[in-house]
Amino acid sequence: MKINKGKTIVLLAGTVLTAMSLHAGAFRASAPVGLADSVKTETAAMDKSNSVVDEVIWVVGDEPILKSEVEIMRLQSEAEGMKWDGNPECILPEQIAVQKLFLHQAALDSIEVTESEISQGIEQQINYWISLPQIGSKEKLEEFQHKSMAQIRQDLHDDYKNRQLVQKMQEKLVSDVKISPAEVREYFRKLPVDSIPMIPTTVEVEILTQTPRVEPEEVNRIKNQLRDYTDRVTKGETSFATLARLYSEDTGSARQGGELGYMGRGMLDPAFAAAAFNLTDPKKVSKVVESEFGYHIIQLVDRRGDKVNCRHILLKPHVSMASVDAAKERLDSIGKDIKKGKFTFEDATAYLSDDKDTKNNHGLMVNSSENSRTSRFKMKDLPTEVARVVETMKVGEISMPFQMVNARGKVVCAIVKLKARVPEHRATITEDFQAMRDIVTAKRRMEIIHDWVVKKVKETYVRINPRYKDCKFQYEGWIK
Repeated sequence: MKINKGKTIVLLAGTVLTAMSLHAGAFRASAPVGLADSVKTETAAMDKSNSVVDEVIWVVGDEPILKSEVEIMRLQSEAEGMKWDGNPECILPEQIAVQKLFLHQAALDSIEVTESEISQGIEQQINYWISLPQIGSKEKLEEFQHKSMAQIRQDLHDDYKNRQLVQKMQEKLVSDVKISPAEVREYFRKLPVDSIPMIPTTVEVEILTQTPRVEPEEVNRIKNQLRDYTDRVTKGETSFATLARLYSEDTGSARQGGELGYMGRGMLDPAFAAAAFNLTDPKKVSKVVESEFGYHIIQLVDRRGDKVNCRHILLKPHVSMASVDAAKERLDSIGKDIKKGKFTFEDATAYLSDDKDTKNNHGLMVNSSENSRTSRFKMKDLPTEVARVVETMKVGEISMPFQMVNARGKVVCAIVKLKARVPEHRATITEDFQAMRDIVTAKRRMEIIHDWVVKKVKETYVRINPRYKDCKFQYEGWIK
């Protein structure tokens, strides 16, 4: 099973990259549940009690930074337990100023974040909040935030969009960074022994999956439902976008009326792409299309060269517990045969596994990122269900069957074999070259970003309130 950490999988094959902070706390994820409200309450109380009139404390280009912005950021950071290496009254406005530099450059370079990306990111944030033990449901989240889900999503929109623009701008700046093996060896040769990083425990895992059978009656129910939607659109009873918002199980695009934005063939599921690129009339709706994600109907929005923008409605068949139990029984039988020596786990994956990403690789799961591809996983990088099983296993052991949701959002049953476990240790070139290269690459990227910020500060009009003139900033050149 190929696992791409941070990847949002609906129909897209793209990767949402991890933002690089300029230093601790520079561009954080949204505050924990209820935090935004407590910050706003404290700020309001502060303003009321002190009768402070807001003021512009910095100007970067033509963008002002208000005292209230810095104060809200400070309260939020304190509530998150953040500690600063220096004076927060100097650090926080500089962080805001640097973000404005990146946003300005992103606008000049026509970098965009689609509404679909924003929506998917917001849903991930909301789902994370809901998964917290103290929340557990959308209703509880609304209670904590004192807002409706619609208001919560709206409040997250601009913050998430700006963070994604900054992230994409940073990635563009460092996209050409390449580190040679010689550079890696030289960097670590110069490091004192006690400064060489510790590598956390990693594991290598092989997986064999069986997909529970979907009952024909359930498939027919899904298809009939989609055909009913098509009839309603064709008759003019409602719009495709309205039905997508109400019923599509692709939550990322549903909030945009099912619209995906402009996509090339390679960015879409093959079956979906074939249907989408065959559409020519925006008033027509496709026939029901089966993909790896479920069943769809599609409506054309626009074509631009080799890219298509379309809307879709996704419905996923429900899998019965009887089918899940049957799949587990098959896996249990396979596991027993492996233990009896009838065949190896690796041979079984090639002939019996449904997982396309691993069956031709002896079942070995792959941990992919933007810069590396390895079979080693930190426990936190494994799918939750797999990590829970692997945590107590011994090397060479085969698990009991368990249920999980795969990268395509489908319910599958699986057994896993723990191929290897490497305990936490200090990094060595022979065993941890890729991890060491990642460290050197990250350092080089940070240097490039730092130099870019310094250069940008020199070229940009900056006016700072005199009370900040004695601040020790991370980037030189603010005081002119």
